[in-house]
Amino acid sequence: MTTFGKKLAECRKAKNLSQKELAEIFNTSHTTIGKYERDEMTPSIEAAKKLAKILDASVGYLLDETEQSNLFRDKKMLQRLQDIANLPDKEKESLLTTIDHFIKASKLSLI
Repeated sequence: MTTFGKKLAECRKAKNLSQKELAEIFNTSHTTIGKYERDEMTPSIEAAKKLAKILDASVGYLLDETEQSNLFRDKKMLQRLQDIANLPDKEKESLLTTIDHFIKASKLSLI
């Protein structure tokens, strides 16, 4: 199990933020962020929600309840998925079948 602090540090680094920069955005001190990351201090639920929002993560991810920080970090990919969801069922199924074939072929080429 990964701790809240480790997940917080991972997300902060993924956003290329220093502890000081995150602290400024979060409106706290960098020592508080450091304590969170070392699991010396636990944020309130509201603070965890705010940190998750700043870092484009879910609270579930920070609490190690979900696998990925944000399934839709890529805004273009999110828009494409929304567009696919709005297609008529027949076209959607055809496109998803094609995507499945590409994914399968890609995985096979990695073996």
